[in-house]
Amino acid sequence: MKTRLAASALILGFAATAGSAQDLGITLPDAVGQIAPKLEAYAQDDLFGSVWTDEALSMRDRALVTVAAKITRHETGGLSEHIALALDAGVTPAEISETITHLAFYTGWGNAVVAAEAAAPVFEERGVCEDDLPALEPELLPLDQESEDARQENVQSTYGDVSQGVVDNTEQLLFLDLWLRPALEPRDRSLVTVAALIAAGQPEQMTFHLNRAMDNGLTQVEAGAMLSHLAFYAGWPRVFSAMPVAADVFESRSE
Repeated sequence: MKTRLAASALILGFAATAGSAQDLGITLPDAVGQIAPKLEAYAQDDLFGSVWTDEALSMRDRALVTVAAKITRHETGGLSEHIALALDAGVTPAEISETITHLAFYTGWGNAVVAAEAAAPVFEERGVCEDDLPALEPELLPLDQESEDARQENVQSTYGDVSQGVVDNTEQLLFLDLWLRPALEPRDRSLVTVAALIAAGQPEQMTFHLNRAMDNGLTQVEAGAMLSHLAFYAGWPRVFSAMPVAADVFESRSE
């Protein structure tokens, strides 16, 4: 279709400047144009042609955020194409692998399992081998002991009488292991966590993780761009539910 070809030329032109050779058009099935031509136009002109090219958030980060949103929402259709897009945009196989592992804890085991199944043929086609994947037991990143002690004390005092198992696993598996694994930078780990919370419609969990993301290097401009991006992939209602939380976090950090 002419719109597909025009958008391909536009995106490839942008991709050349961003260091990615991937055409975003591969993520849009032909059936969309056949059944909902206006949806195809919105996708090509606005989502691909404007949102993805907004330099407030890099194409690499947008690709990672989109993969996180699709995993969270159990959207297996097109997930392989988005994983391929992320690889072409500069996300490494190890980072994809680690994102899937991380999101098992934040979106549910089943979502991570189907994401691994979607990634498998992409990795095979590209010759990704075991050496390209994260180590099982790497040397962990340094722990901010003071912050972790404060987090653990708060969770223990609030929820210890409710479920000690959750409290213990949160400490031992998530914050003393998962969050310290080096295959995903702390900023990126926070990025996919916040994206997952927004996509899942769980803004009540955002305050801690958005603050952590900004402590890890995510800027307010990038956070705002992520919200705009996720409106297309998670829906406007979920993003508007997250916006008051983001506003409160931004305000608190500016005081």
